[in-house]
Amino acid sequence: MSRNLTVLPADTYTVINKTVINSNDKKIITMLYQPIIGYTATSLYFTLIDDLDKLELLSDDLTHHHLMANMQLKLDSIVQAREKLEGIGLLKTYLKKDSINHYVYLLYSPLSANEIFNHPILNIVLYNNLGKTEYDKLINYYKIPKFNLKDYTDITSSFDEVFSPIAGRSNMVCEDIVKKDTNSLILNECIDFDLLISSIPQEMVNNRCFSTEIKELINSLAFTYNIDDQAMIALVRDSINEKGTIDKMLLRKNCRNYYQFEEGGRLPTLIYNKQPDYLKKPQGEMTKWAKMVYTFENISPYDFLKAKYKGVEPTARDLKLVENLLVDQKLQPGVVNVLLAYVLKINNQKLNKNYIETIVGQWKRLNIETVEAAMNITLKEHKKIKKMMTKTNNDKKTTPTKELLPAWFDKDIDKVNPTSEEQLELDKILKELV
Repeated sequence: MSRNLTVLPADTYTVINKTVINSNDKKIITMLYQPIIGYTATSLYFTLIDDLDKLELLSDDLTHHHLMANMQLKLDSIVQAREKLEGIGLLKTYLKKDSINHYVYLLYSPLSANEIFNHPILNIVLYNNLGKTEYDKLINYYKIPKFNLKDYTDITSSFDEVFSPIAGRSNMVCEDIVKKDTNSLILNECIDFDLLISSIPQEMVNNRCFSTEIKELINSLAFTYNIDDQAMIALVRDSINEKGTIDKMLLRKNCRNYYQFEEGGRLPTLIYNKQPDYLKKPQGEMTKWAKMVYTFENISPYDFLKAKYKGVEPTARDLKLVENLLVDQKLQPGVVNVLLAYVLKINNQKLNKNYIETIVGQWKRLNIETVEAAMNITLKEHKKIKKMMTKTNNDKKTTPTKELLPAWFDKDIDKVNPTSEEQLELDKILKELV
């Protein structure tokens, strides 16, 4: 809407602070958001903060000429900057039309550094805009120092150990108290849903066809596969089933096939991504375990799977499975590598979708994000299964067979330094995983 509306210098605005913006937030805006939204949008955000009252809650009614004078910019540039703030979730804009239009600008906090570096979109854009050197500097700046607490005991006091219960009213509720509040990243511009829905004959669909869930899926697929409105209309039509609803799996397949046709068979870049630097294990250890962690962290799921195929292009089915793990399940690339290695090793080099989905469900609940956490959880779970199998074999008086397991299942692996042969390039290390 804002793109089709002309903002005039005389139009007024009020700034409302919907959050608590501290000095750390301002640093995140400058260091992490500015490389994405640019200097002008960053400057506008800070200017709107400066417009607030002494309590930083609400501004007076101001004109857009005030912004033009303070920022020394044309109004078109200010509007473009405002739209960037809206799109990235730092600002919401409301409009009341009158002889002089009045705008309300709601300010929101930035995401945390952890959320940005873990974001499937912002992290990639930040890396692409800055380049590896500057990106690595940011990672190191926000990286939490490692401190080994192995030899320490947690002696922290609990609340009830320090404070005594006090009788009082139990129904006291404090509403409308200022709190830290962020706004979600806006992707609404990917697809024109009014055009999409009006282009589908009503007799083809039922009234529940375009639910919020389906719209979010269509929007995500449009963004992931870079599909425009007209192409998406055709893909949606081809994905409607006999019940008049959209077959979500078929829509994913149709969008994927469309993208591969347009891009010469390549899938979206997520399968070529590597583990984010802030989730990597600090280098320095020379154990075999550390080398395997390093391998999983520094190879993309696509290249890892291709290595398992002895350099041959992986099958479309396996690539689709990997894409689902990254795009739909939102697993980190290094974690996907561990999952693939584990399932292939214990399942005769076959990727069983149902088995993988069972593991993914558990890992999502446990919030597994790092390679080392994934390797540890597979080791822990496998020990449980092995114990059960040993008991069953003993009951049946049979001799258990030797299992083929990933190399990190060796209980002494973290105690043994690798040989000189194991210190070669990544392709040498990969031989350990085949």
